[in-house]
Amino acid sequence: MTLEKLNQALVAEVEQLSNEGRAKAPERVIVGYEPPRGARGPRYRLEGSDHSFIRMNSNSYLSLSHHPAVMEAADQAAHDFGVGPGAVRFIDGTFSHHVELEQRIAAFTGKPAAKIFNSAYTANLGLSLAISGPTTFWVGDALNHNSIIRAIRIAGVPRDNKAIYAHNDMDDLQRCLEGVPEIMERVVVIFDGIFSMRGDNAPIDEIHRRCEPHRERFPSGLVTVVDDSHGLGAYGATGRGTEDYSGQQTDITVGTFGKAFGVNGGFVAGSVELTEAIRQKADTYIYTNPLSVADCAAASKALEIAASEEGLGLLKHLQARTAQFRQGITDLGWESIPGPHPIVPLLVRDTARTKTLVRHFFDNGVLVVGLAFPVVPKGDDTIRVQINAAHTEADVSEALAVLKDFQG
Repeated sequence: MTLEKLNQALVAEVEQLSNEGRAKAPERVIVGYEPPRGARGPRYRLEGSDHSFIRMNSNSYLSLSHHPAVMEAADQAAHDFGVGPGAVRFIDGTFSHHVELEQRIAAFTGKPAAKIFNSAYTANLGLSLAISGPTTFWVGDALNHNSIIRAIRIAGVPRDNKAIYAHNDMDDLQRCLEGVPEIMERVVVIFDGIFSMRGDNAPIDEIHRRCEPHRERFPSGLVTVVDDSHGLGAYGATGRGTEDYSGQQTDITVGTFGKAFGVNGGFVAGSVELTEAIRQKADTYIYTNPLSVADCAAASKALEIAASEEGLGLLKHLQARTAQFRQGITDLGWESIPGPHPIVPLLVRDTARTKTLVRHFFDNGVLVVGLAFPVVPKGDDTIRVQINAAHTEADVSEALAVLKDFQG
């Protein structure tokens, strides 16, 4: 047996991605962490580099992954129960830490119950498998995350059972709802809370207003689902994300512990009946090991902190640093997409210039990510900057100084 022929074919496929400008750059390897010191926040060291870097491409919005209490919780749980669960959940792989985390995230999102997964990606897949059927119709935003798109495909939803509305276009959403065939018994309207490439948010209050006249049309209901992976913990008056910011809850919330909460894993929060259907029907819940107890304990502690006065203080600092950076790029004449979220896109609109600017940031000790087609539409080449609570005023000023010095 040999992989020679397969390897040759795979090399050709990857070369095609490269020729189309879609290949991923080599992965940088983080090999060191330097704690905050004086006026500067933490720095990271990379393999093959003598420099230390401000990390402005991280989803860890509240910067809790190095919080002593979070690390201590993970350490204690691992010592108590070991580093792995040893079984799937229905075969005695459920530990008290899993149950506690589900209760805590349900309370945080304001839902009656929750089920946790290894990631928000697998949570979306599991949700789709649990609630979709031959007479289920899906309506989604055109810029929905890949996990939502893939979830609908994996659930086997035929073309005639789905519709896509233009990004945040409520008139187009209404058109999609009015066009749902009468044979359909259930409708799922699904969207990101924060659109991760842009930092803008779904208008949940308006989505509900457009959905309301159609709620009684379908025997199994019309439900709204938000994937608020980038929103929860990161903004809103109490850090409850897009639902908090819009003043309107959805029926179902999907999210992650791997962004603002700085840990790992995902979840679906909704009704008790929904979570039981997930437990019975969702392949990505049933047939894979759950999170380790260390992950669960760390996530529970992170949620506890996020809901406390300390967490509100971190959120306030995050909002201040976000406002500082947004004002700074405006003063420098750069275009962005308005919004309160700490994802701040720099709209460069030129592929070569975007790559040059990313390199300029890197050469000056700042890690950012450049986005080009097909991740963003053609002509919308962007540098995504992500502000974290660990960033200091001096850090943000340093990043803005680097941007000011760009000559490209």
